[in-house]
Order: sequence, then C-alpha cells, then structure tokens
Amino acid sequence: MIFTETPLGGAFVIEPEPHEDARGLFARTWCRNELEARGLDARIAQCATSLNTVRGTLRGMHYQAAPYAETKIVRCTRGALYDVIIDLRPESPTFTRHFGIVLTADNRTMVYVPTGFAHGFQTLEDGTELFYQISEFHSPEHARGVRWDDPAFGIRWPEADRVIADRDRTYPDFRPESVAPPGGIIARDGRH
Repeated sequence: MIFTETPLGGAFVIEPEPHEDARGLFARTWCRNELEARGLDARIAQCATSLNTVRGTLRGMHYQAAPYAETKIVRCTRGALYDVIIDLRPESPTFTRHFGIVLTADNRTMVYVPTGFAHGFQTLEDGTELFYQISEFHSPEHARGVRWDDPAFGIRWPEADRVIADRDRTYPDFRPESVAPPGGIIARDGRH
C-alpha cells in the first residue's frame, strides 16, 4: 500500500499496489501492520456502506465528538465521488482547511480520515457506493456536523445540482470558539 500524506497533517491518501496478471488483479486495501508502522489508528469497530442512487448527492460534513471521535478509511466501491475532509483540530496549523480528492471504483484510492476531521462527499455518478472502516461504534448523541457550504471552509463542490438532507443543509455557521477539544465542535446531529 502506498501512503501519501495530504496537506492536512495526519490525513492520508492510500493507494493499493495491485499485483496483476491475466486473471485480473489482487491488492491489499487494509493492513494493520502498515497503519501502525506509520503511527496511524488501525482499530476497526465497525464497517459501513453508503449507496447513493443519484449523481450530485452530497452528504456531509460529519464527524463524531469525543469520547467517540472516529478515525475512518473511506473508499469508493462503485461509481465515482468527490471526497472532502476538513481539519477541525483547534491546535492544528491547518485548522479549518479542507482537502478534496476524486475517489472511484476504478482507481481504488482511499482516504484515511483521522479523529478531529469532518468528512463528506458528493457523487459524480448515479449508483455510487462507499465503504467505510471506522474505529469507533456510532453514538447518535456524539454525532456532529458542519455545513457543506459554510464560507469558513470555502469548499468548491463539483456538481451544481445537489441532493442534500435537511440536516446537512441547515447546520449553523461555523464558529471557531465553539470547538470542544479534542475531537470536534458542538453542533446538531449529523450522520452519513
């Protein structure tokens, strides 16, 4: 597996190293030893999938607050999407900055999302599906979110036509002073 750190410290793009022959390919998409060797959280408490039937579906920006803050590895298993993470760690030099990348079933690229980051995506094709490996169990009481179009983050989403849940559309404006260390800000419920 190839790990490339994003401009947001602690967040990585992970690419599998396929072994190909006439039958097709084989590639690891997760390895506890490789994650731990880089000091990354290798725990998996649960896995989840998100199927999105319509191109332009936007989900985010979500996270869980401490003590249930999550580390996630996200990959596209069908279709294509624009994946975005936001650094919400108040002590970080990249606090409130975001990083976006196109994930597709064909490129098999993944994103390692550490605790203290919000995550979201917008689908680029109908029938797009994501697979999540998550370090903590979901806790509805600790689910949080920030608005997908909040000017504090300046995210440029690729699709103008969007399908968005009311909760994602109506998060209040982000206020840096509302950050609750470690692991996130105080906001209303949000979940993929």
